[in-house]
Amino acid sequence: MGLFPRSTGDRLHSWVDAFNDALALPRPTPRGWRGAGIGTRAERVFSVIGGAVLLTFAAGWGWSIANARTLTDRDAVLTPATATIAAALTKPDAPTAAYLSDAALTAYTNRLIASERGASGKLRATITTSPTPLPADTLPGGAVVRYERDGEVEPAPEGAGIWRVVLAVGNAIKPVADFNVIRMLPFNAKKSGKIGLYYVGNWPSERGKVGPKKAPGAAYANPSGFIEVTRENKDFRVSEHFRLGDFVTHDQANVWPKYLVLQPKLLDKLELVLADLQSRGIDVSNVTVMSGFRTPQYNAGGGNTAGRANLSRHMYGDASDIFLDSDRNGQMDDLNRDGKISIDDSKVISAAVDRVEAAHPELVGGAGVYTAAAGHGPFIHIDTRGYRARWSGTSGG
Repeated sequence: MGLFPRSTGDRLHSWVDAFNDALALPRPTPRGWRGAGIGTRAERVFSVIGGAVLLTFAAGWGWSIANARTLTDRDAVLTPATATIAAALTKPDAPTAAYLSDAALTAYTNRLIASERGASGKLRATITTSPTPLPADTLPGGAVVRYERDGEVEPAPEGAGIWRVVLAVGNAIKPVADFNVIRMLPFNAKKSGKIGLYYVGNWPSERGKVGPKKAPGAAYANPSGFIEVTRENKDFRVSEHFRLGDFVTHDQANVWPKYLVLQPKLLDKLELVLADLQSRGIDVSNVTVMSGFRTPQYNAGGGNTAGRANLSRHMYGDASDIFLDSDRNGQMDDLNRDGKISIDDSKVISAAVDRVEAAHPELVGGAGVYTAAAGHGPFIHIDTRGYRARWSGTSGG
């Protein structure tokens, strides 16, 4: 048989059978654990154990998430205000440190220190011997007021000097713009009429010159303390128009530090007077303080003492002699625009003092107008003595 070739039909059937064999799929292997050689009973046991383990993990995971949220809610309540600040803490140019945004800072600190800026709104410092915490009831949860000097941040301003007020939320620190706490040395820092190398002298009450029959005791009590003025801080602005150095006594030029008594209410009154004049078209861009604080020693014997009162308000830090010198020629400007410089220009300022005292009776005090004399042009004395006083003269007030 094999000597002869197969017919065409036989060859066709052989090719078809071969093609079908090539397409045939392999027989399926047993499914589940049996495929690994485990029997049906063993497969059921492993399935039950595995399911129990998965349920245990799922239950534990869910409990952990719920418990963590409960602890977070209990320990730190996220108020809308806190969320607003927290969302704006990071500056693009300082990714490693968080800062309060200017908008959030302004919203809270404006309320925080509104009363500290005075009626004028232009005071840049509060002056005290025993700092009390600034009111923080307007701050968001977790925010606190701190004080910074020379890179050190403290819960309270410890030691005499100028401290910046800062607002802190967690690790975020932002200074309050244009506002500081000046902590004074207490009055008892003066020993034998001196503080360090700086001669001050003694106040009338220390010399027995003030009593119920001589002058109101409270108005002429010893100052509570002294501001330390150094070469470094003499240009510090205590208000919009005035610096610490404007008010130091004009003596002991080479002695540093110097010491100063200065009342915030005087600054507030001066700023209100300037604002009143400016509203009437007068240039107040440059104010010269002829005389601010006078130590008792200087008041008694320094410079021209003519016309000085033994109980001068200058010794108590609530008086100053000033003139406007916006053209910077060293004398009073022509405020009434009559083409000459005279006591009438001082009276323009006195009229502003009257308007300010009418609107702010808590700042009532003295206003004395002065004519030009040897060494100076016309000027005005302004104080906050607590009662109205008006006068004119030819010498220092």
